[in-house]
Amino acid sequence: MADIETSAVAGTGEPTFEQTSRFVDTPRGRLHYNEVGNGQPVILLHGSGPGATSWTNFLPNIGPLSKTFRVIALDVPGWGLSAPNDPTVTPMVPSGTLAVLALMDALKIDKAALVGNSMGGMIALHFAETQNDRLTHLVTMGSGLITIPSIFSPAGLSEGMKVLVQAYRDPSPESFRNLIKVMVFDSSLATDALFEARSKAALANPGHLTNFLKMFAHPGGVPVTGEAVAALSKIKTPALFIHGRDDRVLSIEHSLRLLSIVPNSRLHVFNRCGHWAQIEHADEFNVLVANFLASN
Repeated sequence: MADIETSAVAGTGEPTFEQTSRFVDTPRGRLHYNEVGNGQPVILLHGSGPGATSWTNFLPNIGPLSKTFRVIALDVPGWGLSAPNDPTVTPMVPSGTLAVLALMDALKIDKAALVGNSMGGMIALHFAETQNDRLTHLVTMGSGLITIPSIFSPAGLSEGMKVLVQAYRDPSPESFRNLIKVMVFDSSLATDALFEARSKAALANPGHLTNFLKMFAHPGGVPVTGEAVAALSKIKTPALFIHGRDDRVLSIEHSLRLLSIVPNSRLHVFNRCGHWAQIEHADEFNVLVANFLASN
């Protein structure tokens, strides 16, 4: 997996997977993360797709952001090289929150900014609700409210979620071809190398695939009740919600709703953009996030 992942940056002067790869043992099990840079800690949290890691989910962002910040790209339990997580025991969002807290404690980080894509954004929101005093900034991209039902449209699972679940059931290069195409607006980003890398990463940890699918039999999400909305409305942290107008996984309405609930928040919408704003509009994303983290 590492060989394929580092090939995109080899010879460019950018940090490589091997140079930045770290492990730490915590009460949440063994956690894997990539770390580079100095300054304000910024923890990157990936989405939920099969074979996803924060390294691959933020490959165009880690190097540029690390020029100003201490960037920590975490594999949450149940993904990448981190310990497995059974969602019937600890649902994926609370599990991710506990992992972030455990990582910060292990690294002696008092406060950090969280930048989360999709599921990673849901974890960041839950962390903001429950651990707001440990948070300096909150950034989400293509994220929804912290609940399993938020991935549904009136007709059931969204188009993107149907393709994602199919890739978990059949982690073949062809399934990943379909998955990556539904994630992006610009299909030129869906390359054969990326299909194969994500498929290989998923197959390297078959237990992660099985555990994710358990979630649909035992959702265990954090429901969007009046209580949850009230908790979101009390978040004091400066928040930036980013969404692609053409997101087919989690529609832009999710971020619009978050904007209406979280007091100190703003919304940035990318046109001609799907679920991966940080990849499809990497240069603008990096400047946008760096300026937000520096100015609040």
